[in-house]
Amino acid sequence: MQKTDTAVLDEELIENEEKVVVHGARVHNLQNINVEIPRNQLTVITGLSGSGKSSLAFDTIYAEGQRRYIETFSAYARSFLGNMERPDVDKITGLSPVISIEQKTTNKNPRSTVGTVTEIYDFLRLLYARAGEAFSYETGEKMVKYTDDQILKLIQEKFADQRILVMAPIVRGRKGHYRELFEQFRRKGFLYARIDGEVKELVPNMKVDRYKNHFIEIVIDRLEVDAGSLKRLKESLQTAMKQGHGITLVMQHESDNMKYYSRQLMCPSTGISYAEPAPHNFSFNSPQGACPRCNGLGQVAEIDLEKIIPDPGKSISKGGIAPLGTQKNTLIFWQIEALGEKYGFDLKTPIKDIPEDGLSVVLNGTNERIQLKNSPLGSSVNYMMTYEGVIKYIDSQRDDNPSKKAKKWANQFVKERTCPECNGQRLKKESLHFKIDDFNISEVAKMDISELSKWLIDLEDRLTERQRKIGTEVIKEIRDRVSFLIDVGLEYLSLDRTSRTLSGGESQRIRLATQIGSQLVNVLYILDEPSIGLHHRDNIRLIHSLQKLRDTGNSVIVVEHDKDMMLSADYIVDMGPYAGRHGGEVVAAGTPEFMLKQDTLTSKYLTGEHQIAIPEIRRPGNGKSIKLKGCNGNNLKGVNADFPLGKLICVTGVSGSGKSSLINGTLQPILSQYFYKSVKDPLEYKKIEGLDNIDKVVQVDQSPLGRTPRSNPVTYTGVFSDIRALFAQLPEAKIRGYKPGRFSFNVKGGRCEDCQGGGLKLIEMNFLPDVYVHCDTCNGKRYNRETLEVRFKGKSIGDVLDMTINQGVEFFESIPSIVHKLKMLQEVGLGYITLGQSSTTLSGGESQRVKLASELAKKDTGKTLYILDEPTTGLHFEDIRVLLEVLNKLVDRGNTVIVIEHNLDVIKVADHVIDLGPEGGKGGGKLLCAGTPEEVAKIKKSHTAKYLKKELALSSE
Repeated sequence: MQKTDTAVLDEELIENEEKVVVHGARVHNLQNINVEIPRNQLTVITGLSGSGKSSLAFDTIYAEGQRRYIETFSAYARSFLGNMERPDVDKITGLSPVISIEQKTTNKNPRSTVGTVTEIYDFLRLLYARAGEAFSYETGEKMVKYTDDQILKLIQEKFADQRILVMAPIVRGRKGHYRELFEQFRRKGFLYARIDGEVKELVPNMKVDRYKNHFIEIVIDRLEVDAGSLKRLKESLQTAMKQGHGITLVMQHESDNMKYYSRQLMCPSTGISYAEPAPHNFSFNSPQGACPRCNGLGQVAEIDLEKIIPDPGKSISKGGIAPLGTQKNTLIFWQIEALGEKYGFDLKTPIKDIPEDGLSVVLNGTNERIQLKNSPLGSSVNYMMTYEGVIKYIDSQRDDNPSKKAKKWANQFVKERTCPECNGQRLKKESLHFKIDDFNISEVAKMDISELSKWLIDLEDRLTERQRKIGTEVIKEIRDRVSFLIDVGLEYLSLDRTSRTLSGGESQRIRLATQIGSQLVNVLYILDEPSIGLHHRDNIRLIHSLQKLRDTGNSVIVVEHDKDMMLSADYIVDMGPYAGRHGGEVVAAGTPEFMLKQDTLTSKYLTGEHQIAIPEIRRPGNGKSIKLKGCNGNNLKGVNADFPLGKLICVTGVSGSGKSSLINGTLQPILSQYFYKSVKDPLEYKKIEGLDNIDKVVQVDQSPLGRTPRSNPVTYTGVFSDIRALFAQLPEAKIRGYKPGRFSFNVKGGRCEDCQGGGLKLIEMNFLPDVYVHCDTCNGKRYNRETLEVRFKGKSIGDVLDMTINQGVEFFESIPSIVHKLKMLQEVGLGYITLGQSSTTLSGGESQRVKLASELAKKDTGKTLYILDEPTTGLHFEDIRVLLEVLNKLVDRGNTVIVIEHNLDVIKVADHVIDLGPEGGKGGGKLLCAGTPEEVAKIKKSHTAKYLKKELALSSE
């Protein structure tokens, strides 16, 4: 009997070896589920938004993998990390080392670029340091360097039988009187120096004009070059090299025939020398390589006079100088009044009529002492003082004032512009003059990945023998990494693109390319919607990349809603049946073929039984429009776009075609500046017409509602203030003297002080992400016992926060102010989330819908413009249907909705489509077509049209 049991167990082990088996998972809304996921396969976990996909993939499987990794550390190391809470799961078997590639970890540091994240730039730095050819930044000549023996031989050849001066360059193009320098060399025994081209004897107290640039060389020796003077020439050269720090200048006596020689890299004509290059000389994050003016950022901030003087027709007293505001009885106005007497203006003079020198002094200040009529001391004595100027004051607030408020105030008068010293190339001029195949490292980093790939083809054939020997292995490594980026559809990016400008999907695909490049095996990769921001054309390549990761011997789990991805997977796990508390179960699991035969919501959309209907008629709009002309920001090429109002407008195009540059980079900042005096400057454009046709702009993005567990849907939408006011009106609260503040978990009084109202405690993980655990004092309720004793319909404020939105709508049905806002959350399909659910646990799609609900709850004027960037991220087919109902409601009220989108279900129901392209990066940035989806589908050169035509089931012409 014992033997039989063991045999069954062995068989089970063999069977489990090829699958990850999860038993009894109860994290978040998971309903004690058991699930098997095959190893070394591509598995897609899908289901409605909020059905438990991320809870299974990230909060159960990944969290357990991370916890097991921590447990391999010594007890001493773990004492620094704290305890990682075990996910609420009975057991997980067959788990490999886990790597998660999420969307949320985009680096906001301006120094982080695509090149640094993928490490391609690090290999380029190595290549340029070891194989780059140096050129002079003065003459463009190739730099040379010699050994001492080579220099001796060259002098003998060039100056044979001639009388020469051997000199050591000491000063090159610098100001100063150099009295101490001359005295120092005179005491060393040197008798002559060549100063600004003239040889002079060194005499005591000798000096030169301190305000002029000088070139000074010390004369080491005068001799004739012949066989007898070889030993003397060698000794003189060594002395000259020592005094000239590796450089010597040899000049024919009484002639202009001269030549520089150097042990370092040196320009043969001017004598400029470079230090021996190292990889850090090509890093804009290192002081040795970064441009000294912009510190390696490529941008410098400078005061924008148009922002300081927005209306030159106004006088200073009426607020003509924006930072000062209107006239007040303060010191700075007394100072300007005193300056006015000297320069012939007063505070009532329009700024355009103030003399130029007077306005310059007002802005830039003066060192002259000015006499004030009024005095800070209160008496009317003549008070003398200097005046620093408006611009210097703004700079000091920006740079020296620790207050964030002061910095924000000062930044509104500043604009970023390209650094004039490095022209945005981030590096020192010396570093920019090392070239390979006529390109410096910055020019290579500016290339699109596709352009870079072409440049790397046969690069070795264009190199010298020495460069080829050094660079072959490095070039091979760069070539491999570039091909991985192309495989995940990122060929339109460049290496110098900053990480903070990337979308979540782009940064995720970059990390995916890096992982493919690492060539690890037997790893479990978990990805969170890698197809975000990817056009249908590029989707196939992404799927191939994931299959390549699988084929090298890894297991790949993808949380995804994309139809192509599901049908290309080896295995699908469908979560449901609904969201929140009504979800958390595995409704179906199997191959794509098996899934198509099932009776689940996902299967019905995959088979076409359910679909989002195309509207019978497109809205005509209100006849008005916003016209944006001459857009040239980033890769846009003079785009003129017309946005008809009162319609659902969809902006489409392949990844990198310029959609975000047009909408988020140009249109949205223009509107924000016009309506809200926003600080952010739009990208380059010529003009905009029709701003009077709207009265408000609202951008609804997928950024988190807040960064801490304190932020939640009810605090964001403002409904929590109404709930707290309701609890404060209850008899029990009045008896106890509780005000609405007592029911806030953000202030002292009613909250649990152990977790400070968070319900969770933060455990710092040092070099791993921080972890939140439940507070054991209040058991996650956020409030102290006294506050929880106040009840409405038998429920405490803590119980209310634990309700779902659907339960809340029923519970507060008699309170109109509360139920109105909760119904909006219900309408956008978020009825399953709890009122107090921490915003850190909401997906990007859920966060966006909370923001939409918040906007819907406000009274609109019917003239609002809404801008959404890929709102279908994280949404199931059914969720997209709900979202489109919400957007259509907004448009039906007379508002305009602009959506940047790749999802064909959204594009096909739009009233107006604007398609950019034809390609990404430099190959894009053109307006291909604009019109109804049917009109756009007929355009042959559009990639979107090809897929849209299939979706609309148009017969091909």
